[in-house]
Amino acid sequence: MAMAQDWWRGSVTYQIYPRSFMDSNGDGIGDLKGITARLDHVASLGVDAIWLSPIFPSPMKDMGYDVSDYTGIDPCFGTMADFDAMVAKAHGLGLKVIIDQVLSHASDQHPFFVESRSSRDNPKADWFVWADPNPDGTPPNNWLSIFGGPAWSWDSRRKQYYLHNFLREQPDWNLHNPDVQDYLLGVMRFWLERGVDGFRLDTVNFYMHDRLLRDNPANPLPWAQSAHRPFEMQYNMFSRNQPENLAFLERLRALMDEFDARSTVGEVGDTHMSIELMGQYTSGRRLHMAYSFEMLGPDYTPGHFRSRIEEFFRKAPEGWPCWAFSNHDVPRHMTRWQEHGADQDDLARQAAALLLAFRGSICIYQGEELGQTDTALDFHELTDPEAINFWPEAKGRDGCRTPMVWEAHAPNGGFSMANATWLPVKPPQAARAVDTQDGSDSVLNFYRQMLALRRAEEALRAGDMVFLDLPDPILGFTRGDGLICLYNLSASKRDCALDETLAPLLSQNVTLGKGRIGFGPNGFVIARKQAA
Repeated sequence: MAMAQDWWRGSVTYQIYPRSFMDSNGDGIGDLKGITARLDHVASLGVDAIWLSPIFPSPMKDMGYDVSDYTGIDPCFGTMADFDAMVAKAHGLGLKVIIDQVLSHASDQHPFFVESRSSRDNPKADWFVWADPNPDGTPPNNWLSIFGGPAWSWDSRRKQYYLHNFLREQPDWNLHNPDVQDYLLGVMRFWLERGVDGFRLDTVNFYMHDRLLRDNPANPLPWAQSAHRPFEMQYNMFSRNQPENLAFLERLRALMDEFDARSTVGEVGDTHMSIELMGQYTSGRRLHMAYSFEMLGPDYTPGHFRSRIEEFFRKAPEGWPCWAFSNHDVPRHMTRWQEHGADQDDLARQAAALLLAFRGSICIYQGEELGQTDTALDFHELTDPEAINFWPEAKGRDGCRTPMVWEAHAPNGGFSMANATWLPVKPPQAARAVDTQDGSDSVLNFYRQMLALRRAEEALRAGDMVFLDLPDPILGFTRGDGLICLYNLSASKRDCALDETLAPLLSQNVTLGKGRIGFGPNGFVIARKQAA
């Protein structure tokens, strides 16, 4: 029973971006029936769970992260019956189902915001964050929106500003109000009773704001003044990361504990204290896991990976991380790290062998198992407000959100029979379709092998992780008492001394010699240590 309750510890979750996974009705947008039809592919990988990005009714100003009805299904994705059928199929395949919950903000079309903005004395007046203007009419403080401009928008009905850390169409809930907390926890109870196994909590460190509305100071980090988003030029110490959040997370965990074998993973992003927050949010009876941004950047070095993992377990020995290399908000890691690979497939296999050997839980994003890269898009093809607002300096998130490719020579890569899809499928992505990867040395088959190894070796899921002192660009660590993992994180040949006698379990481009190991480009080995 304890193992079933803790299924999430060391688990691997496959993120599905519903708009881009599979279109079943030919309208160019992925849907729930399409997901159900392709779940066999996901199960064949050997993952433990799926995570669905938002599927709720929404005006789609931010592709579903602006929710107007928390207990419905947007018609573009199907019906509640389609959702129930998808959950049943997933559970039949042994897959847990995790869904996104966007609790920090709603859509401005949510009925409660419509009511809240109607007057200063209606029953929902204090359900969102409202503030009077300064005497000169300016917003109450200097907080900035992630998508550009002030984090405050004027409402002429109330003659007040409302807070939105994201788009102006995404007003922030006032989670200092216990009634708001009760409502949002009730939403989660609805889905738990419907059979979901857990939640991915969007922007979990944005739930609470500073009650005094104090100005944020300037970001002192050296890169801040050259950031393309003004938001990053501030140290956002008052607009997020408030201590009151911890008590709400404890309430949330108490709800989860009413149900068997459920889990939460909170998205924690911060330029100054993300590791500390991950530890705080997963220690004690709060979140089960914290989803990290620490490996979603340009760094592909032994020092970076070692420092992130060691720092987490040093600062949060009771906490638990969820590591990822790609998701729907950042360029795919095969694009970010391409300079570190001599061969695209070799780099893709090495990245999988690295991520899936880390201590913690793991999330992989749809298309990673194909070695997929970002799609190069023209301005007229964009849908992402971040890309549109900051073009051309920033390319936004559409490049990693283009449709999954199933058949290389079918229209739209087999994703849809529509004449046009919501984002285009282009030849470089179609060339890596599922049906092209039947070969034993394909990236897809390697993911299956690596995931099978993680399931078979308890040390890879739960064993201690100890890093080895090796020369750059070699990264090495042990898992448990018996496994050693070694990687050449470069596109050139390397070698290093090796005192161990190894029995390889999975490897690429390595030569084992007496007292030394030779690495080809992106070479690696995961091996069992043997007695000399």
